[in-house]
Amino acid sequence: MGKTTIVDIGRKAGVSAATVDRALNGRPGVSPANRQRVLQAAKELGYLPSEGTVLLPSRPAHLEFLIPFGQNAFMRDVTNSITEFAARSPLVSTCNIIPLGGIDQEDLVRGLEAVSLRTEGIGLIAIDHPKVRHAIRRVVESGVRVVTIASDVLSTTRSAYVGVDNRIAGRTAAQLMSMTTASTRGSVALFVGSRAFDGHQERENGFRALLEEQAPHLTVLSIVETGENRKRSRALASEILNATEDLVGIYCVGAGRKGIVEAVQDRDGSRRPFIVMHDLTDSSRHWLANDLIDVVIDQNARLVGEQAVIHLLGSIATSSQVLPFKAIEPRIILKENIPSGLPSS
Repeated sequence: MGKTTIVDIGRKAGVSAATVDRALNGRPGVSPANRQRVLQAAKELGYLPSEGTVLLPSRPAHLEFLIPFGQNAFMRDVTNSITEFAARSPLVSTCNIIPLGGIDQEDLVRGLEAVSLRTEGIGLIAIDHPKVRHAIRRVVESGVRVVTIASDVLSTTRSAYVGVDNRIAGRTAAQLMSMTTASTRGSVALFVGSRAFDGHQERENGFRALLEEQAPHLTVLSIVETGENRKRSRALASEILNATEDLVGIYCVGAGRKGIVEAVQDRDGSRRPFIVMHDLTDSSRHWLANDLIDVVIDQNARLVGEQAVIHLLGSIATSSQVLPFKAIEPRIILKENIPSGLPSS
């Protein structure tokens, strides 16, 4: 069977090709009934985008995404992916981004209060906190679907989590650290953005667990919480670099990466430790290419954004409260295999 065309869709839906074109591209001049017929026909003929067994809605939906930007380039890249993918999807009527002032639970609660009454699905990046969990439960009870992104919020009625298995990501970082240090005894510095993020806790736990199992020659120093702040991470990294003679590795779980790189650069001429970070952005591409860091464990901001939209649409389409979980597989990026990418805005 050949590729489905708008003529095929029109024939199945009982409308003209021009009506199909307007309906699929979200243009005016189509009645709600005809728009639904077109989208249903397009879905049945395999014309519309789908992901595995995710059921997609038969009419365009109103979506909103709550994202704390701060100094985090990964958040901006995910947002760009969401908006670009949503703009191309005929199943997204509107896609609104609500920037949060920070990662604090009060920022998330205020953001939810700004959500439009017509919104059918919300995607969010949030810490795991009682107020956040309560707010999500109330939103879901009102009939709005919720998808968590990059870091899960446990014990809630959210429909799906989109991102990597963060525990596996942490264990991957530990395996790389163990392999590169061989049997050399030494200390490893561990930086997290905020332990309030479930994803950061999972990465930390996975990292520690594997080192305990396979690398007893490495000692993990007391955890450093950067608060996702570049200046703070730079000051704390400088302190550790100056005070720890046997420092062989640095693992940065979340944001605050630039401050760590700056602290390492401040020690010009000194042999730097092996450095593992997360998320491929313009900055981390530059750091890899210039030997300022060694490895990036990437969760693919483009794919995270696209999957967030697809799973949110899927959660709106189905009567099931929770969708099947399939983690995004992390990519190990080295200097020699840096993928090309568009600059972050």
